[in-house]
Amino acid sequence: MMESNADSLNEQPVFAAELFPHRSLGRRGFRVLLILSGAVCFLYGMFFIATGAWPIGFFFGLDFALLYGAFWLNYRSGRAREEITVSRTDVSVRKFAPSGRMVEHHFNPFWTRFLVRRHQEIGILSMQIFGEGRRTDIGSFLNPDDRESFAKAFKGALATVKQRI
Repeated sequence: MMESNADSLNEQPVFAAELFPHRSLGRRGFRVLLILSGAVCFLYGMFFIATGAWPIGFFFGLDFALLYGAFWLNYRSGRAREEITVSRTDVSVRKFAPSGRMVEHHFNPFWTRFLVRRHQEIGILSMQIFGEGRRTDIGSFLNPDDRESFAKAFKGALATVKQRI
């Protein structure tokens, strides 16, 4: 009975984080932007078609389609996320692509190293977890402030796990 309690304590996460890209324009703002830009493109496009400059009207429609496509791709890439957990026995990184496909990486916490590349003016450029001959990037889509706070918390969690031998 004592062993199973110790095993369950070892499996308890010391640290858990879900990372996802920030999107400043919400769904409602996106709809408002599309309605306004669609109305402007439609009105100006109709004006140019009515005055006989129909190719210009066509380009207004193309502009709107490209704007919609760019935002669609942006929101699709916003569905990417990463789940990172640290326990005494495992460092787990689960990466979810926008398509829903998931890739999972596991590391032994005692062999795991956390590499942070910094630039003097910008801050953290990249973060990598590596150990046992494998490595993976994490948080590549985070803004600089979020990278800093995640790096600090993750380093602390790794240090905590390594101290409890």
